Order: sequence, then C-alpha cells, then structure tokens
Amino acid sequence: MLPSKPELTGTVGAVASTHWLASAAGMRILANGGNAFDAAVAAGFVLQVIEPHFNGPGGDVSIVAHRAGRDDVQAVCGQGPMPRAADIDAFTGLGLDAIPGSGLLPACVPGAFGGWMRLLAEFGTMRLADVLAPAIGYAEGGFPLLPETALAIEVLAPLFREEWHGSGQTYLPGGRVPAAGSRFRNPALAATYQRLIKEAEAAAGDREAQIRAAHDAFYQGFVAEEITGFLASGPMLDATGRRHRGLLTGDDLAGWEATVETAPHHGYRGYQVYKPGPWSQGPVFLQQLALLEGFDLAAMGQGSADCLHTVVECTKLAMADREAWYGDPAFSDVPLAGLLDEEYTRRRRALVGDRAEPTLRPGEPGGRSSFIPALTAPDDAEPDTDLMSQLRNGLPTVLRATTAKGDTCTVTAVDRHGNMVAATPSGGWLKSSPAVPGLGFPLGTRGQSMYLVDGHPNSLAPGKRPRTTLSPTVVLRDGHPFVAFGTPGGDRQDQWTLQFFLNVADFGLDLQSATETTAFHTDQVPASFTPHAHRPGVLVAEETCAPEVVAELERRGHEVELVPAYSLGRVCAAGLTGEDGFVRAAAGPRGRHAYAVCE
Repeated sequence: MLPSKPELTGTVGAVASTHWLASAAGMRILANGGNAFDAAVAAGFVLQVIEPHFNGPGGDVSIVAHRAGRDDVQAVCGQGPMPRAADIDAFTGLGLDAIPGSGLLPACVPGAFGGWMRLLAEFGTMRLADVLAPAIGYAEGGFPLLPETALAIEVLAPLFREEWHGSGQTYLPGGRVPAAGSRFRNPALAATYQRLIKEAEAAAGDREAQIRAAHDAFYQGFVAEEITGFLASGPMLDATGRRHRGLLTGDDLAGWEATVETAPHHGYRGYQVYKPGPWSQGPVFLQQLALLEGFDLAAMGQGSADCLHTVVECTKLAMADREAWYGDPAFSDVPLAGLLDEEYTRRRRALVGDRAEPTLRPGEPGGRSSFIPALTAPDDAEPDTDLMSQLRNGLPTVLRATTAKGDTCTVTAVDRHGNMVAATPSGGWLKSSPAVPGLGFPLGTRGQSMYLVDGHPNSLAPGKRPRTTLSPTVVLRDGHPFVAFGTPGGDRQDQWTLQFFLNVADFGLDLQSATETTAFHTDQVPASFTPHAHRPGVLVAEETCAPEVVAELERRGHEVELVPAYSLGRVCAAGLTGEDGFVRAAAGPRGRHAYAVCE
C-alpha cells in the first residue's frame, strides 16, 4: 500500500492534530518562538472551539510530555473527579443501577482547562493571552463548520429546543440548524476566554501568576459561579428519560487541581514507551508490549493472519486486566508493577494459543484476586424515540447508520530543541450535557464509566476520578526523544496506536506510512461508555485486509467484521529523526480532518 502523502520533515517544529486549523494554530505558536508545549495548548483550545461535538472546556484531557535534555516523561492528569455528593447510594436511591451516559448526573469536575493550564505553567513559555488568541479568533469571528458537527446539531436540535435551552442558545443561532461549511461562531465561549485573560492580567503581571489567576477564575471565580448557578436552576432531561439535578457544586471545583506525575513506562526492542497512569487505560499499551515482546512479529509479516491473531489475543489479555485492576490509584491499590512483572507476563503470554479466546481472562498479579463487575442492562432496552436513543448512548457521535464511528481529539507537537508532547482531549461534547448558557460549553460526563458496586478499582466514590480512556503516548529511543502520538477512539485508542507503533518499531515504516496500513481491533472488552457494549469474539478490520487473511482468522475462531477502508482511528504523530536533528510529523488519512504541519 503506497502512502497517500509523505512523512513531513523540517527544522523548526511540527504539529499534528485531528483538525487542520488546530495544527496550523500550533505551528504559528512555534514559528513565533513558543515551544512544543505552548503549541499543544494553543491547538488544544482551538479544538475546543472547532470540534465541539468531540471536546470542550467542560471535558477532560490526558497529556504526556518530555522536556528536552531530560531522561524522563511526565503525565498531566486533566481528569476531574466525581462530585463529593456522588456515592453509590445517591444513584441507587434514584432507582438507577448504572450511571447514565448524558445529562447532569454523570458530570465530573471539568478537568480540561486545569490540565492545559498546568502544562502551560510548568512546561510552556508563552503567556495565556498568546496561546488563547487563536481559539478566541475562531470563537468570535467564526470558522467553517464540519459536516459531522452540523449533523450532530441537526439530530439533537429537538432536544436543544425543547429541553436543553442553553445548548439551543449556543448551537442554534437564530433558532436554526447551521449548515455544514457555514461560518459558525460561539460568542459566549469567546467571552469566557476573554474574561479569563482579563481577570488574569488584572491580577498579576508575571506569566505564571497570570496562569494561576486564570485557573482560579475558572475553578473558584466566575466560571464556577456560572456552573453552580446553572446546576441549581432545575433538573434536566437525561439518558434515563427523566429529569435530574446535578451533583456537582462550587466546592467540588474549588478543591481540584490537575496533577503532574512521572509517567509509567516499559521498554520494547530499544524503545522506552511512556503512558498515563492507571487512572487511564494507558498502561494497557505497556502490557500489550510486554506480552508481544515474546513474539517475533517481524518474522510473521505486517498484516499477516499470524500477526493480527497474536496482537488481538495479547490485547484481550491486557484489556481484561484493565477491566479488573485499573482505577484511580488515590483510592485503590492498583498493582501496576505486578501487571508489568516479567514472570507475570510470561505466564500470561503462555495463554495465547492458536484459537481465538472468546472470554475475558484477567490475571492475578502477586496472587491477588479481583473481579469484573457484571454488565448492567439499560433500564429501557428499547428507547421509544430517536432522541432517547441518542441520549442513552454515551459516546459523542450521533447514531446514524451512515456515520463513521469516532470520537475525541488528539494533539501532538515537537520543537527543534527536543521538547515533545502528546495530548488527548475529550468530554464536554455537545451531546453529553446541556450547555451552560453564559459560558458557551457543556459539562463532561466521564462518570458514566464507573461501577455502582463496591470493591472494584473503578467503583464510584465521592471525589474519585473515573477511569478514562484518554491515552496519549510518548516514546524515547535510547534515551532520546523519538515520537509522540495519539488517536481518538475511546476504548480502542490503545489498539489503533499500538498498530501504528508496531509498524514503526517492528516493520520499519516511516511515521506517515505507519498510519495508513489496515487497522483492526477487538470488540471483546466492554466499552467504558454507556451502554457498555461488547461483542465477544468479534475482530473488526478494514476491508483492505487480504481475503486470505480474513479466511485464516475465521478458521482460528475469530468472527471477522469488515468495515470501510480508512475508517478506524485518526492517528496523529510528531517526532524527531535523531542524528539529523530534523522534526517530523504525520497524520492518518481517516476522517479527512487530521493534518500535520511542519516547518
């Protein structure tokens, strides 16, 4: 398969993201003297404006960052926790046996703004006004509306008109559905950004102090007040088909800050791979690599039945451990060292056989036992309206037979100094929750991923972070910066990005070519989003998969489902070439919106 475009190389910096305007905004920051972290922040805020169906200021973000000249990688957790009033009894007392996927009940503390501010303050060099300028320009002056955004607004328009009036004010200008490609503005969001800058600059002249003041204005000032007042205004329709009040309060926002920690890592054939911690699904990627290190993938051949079968079976084992063991480590003793232990991995690797395994088989690291809670069937198995079908599904995409599945955003950036960052922002999408009228954005609903049972690492508890799917990656090679990458895709992120990385590490492809091979994934693991769908034994592959490979996979017991070519994931990557000192970038062709820029 010939690549559709070349891997980009340059000397100043590179940005790759899921929208060309965000990539261009990040590149402008690099050209104006900012570093990779400044560029990522600017691009991230632009994505909040131009891809509101996938992310927003009320959502969350997971970031991994490598600073030039250092031998470590840091993870920034922009995943907000559940409210202090959110315990299991609060939901079961409402007659619920699962947290709904939309509305006010599953709303967490908005973590995206705090995560980006932490990255800018500790890793960046530019002022808040500089990195917010592109986003303000698009929110105030307008941008060409993506067809996917227009479709989502069209489908949800009855909800916005009849129930979620703040969303109607935000997304239905003049009461009408905006057309795809039309100039769309979000003046309320522009005003929110502008007021954050105004209050920050009034509070201090120092860059770091201004960023801190903006953080406080969001979590303790006017933004928190607007959110609190909105939540107190009355119950709102949600995925249950009923109206409920939210549990989030101003105290919840005031008591939270994004954290920075050393990112977990694992070696693979001379590479050091870094991921977010087990508050995300990130370590699944490390577990997959640990298992695959015992197989000669290069000898199997890229795209072969042997390769696909081996990768998928290792993924099932790693994801089963995710289901059993991952959760907020501030509340649970997540045995990450045991899950990556060499002897434990050897025993798990021995479970990979010639036939497809149809069941989830979590392990017992250190002899400990855990469990995977039983999946709860939705209260209403057959929603009586299309609108309720949309609300019941916790993913950001609207349910249309002709609509390709995808969600979330990705930003990656590098600069000539060797700084490198990957971020995956999501949540707070226009389908998740009613928009707060005075702010121009909805809240995130990541709480839907938690269990209403006791004793599991991802069980609901007050102030606890839901386990997020957001999972960017940074890779060093022999201690030097090599590549940062990510993709949208919910639970499938660490399957599609794994294939990208194996294409580079095992099969010698350049970054762009590595984004363009046949993508595949297993649907065996329950989705983190309502209604937590899973399909045991199903292996989904793009139709470019060779017929003989499909036949052999089916012979081995996989139920192969073919989907259109170039429809799985939107991998974006930025890195460095090593001795030449060039920067480089790539963006996969899927979805048509991801773009890489380089100078």
